[in-house]
Amino acid sequence: RRAVGEQPSEPYENAVQRDYLEQHGAGTTAEHIDLLAENLAEYRALVHRTQKAGLPALIARLLAERGTSSVLAPAGLPEEWLAAVAAPLVADGPDSTPHELDEVSAVVTGCALAIAETGTIVLDGSPDQGRRRITLIPDHHICVVRVPEQVVASVPQALPRLDPRKPLTWISGPSATSDIELDRVEGVHGPRTLQVILVE
Repeated sequence: RRAVGEQPSEPYENAVQRDYLEQHGAGTTAEHIDLLAENLAEYRALVHRTQKAGLPALIARLLAERGTSSVLAPAGLPEEWLAAVAAPLVADGPDSTPHELDEVSAVVTGCALAIAETGTIVLDGSPDQGRRRITLIPDHHICVVRVPEQVVASVPQALPRLDPRKPLTWISGPSATSDIELDRVEGVHGPRTLQVILVE
């Protein structure tokens, strides 16, 4: 503030215009959900759909198929989601070290919302999502998206629903990077495997 000096009390004449489109095309809720699933898959996330009653069995099956030895669960995750899981559950403690988290096979979380046009999952550190590091260190992340209420069409629709004071994490597919020859390597900066469950 000191660097720019005194500012006029009246709004700038050239204020930023924000009359841009909030989404591309109309689209129904079902179409937005289909687009989300399509874009998530394009980013190499594994997408599953289920009804609420089938969610515990699906989570248990996905973990069992990978031979999961332990599952990290945020404190606010609904208990029924993991009711059928056979692997030991690990609580997210404030004293958990990166080395301890690295020994956890998988983490299961909810999300703040999902953006159809970009295939993005947004986490905000709410109780069903836990701290950012628990979704970055374990190699396998299962994220549950409640549809349709947590699905928006576009980024402009997402931003008003997010609290900028929270630690927002935007995820578009599994962690991946490429070298100068465009050889893709997954799991460098986060989970190698991202599975997204769209639950009605």
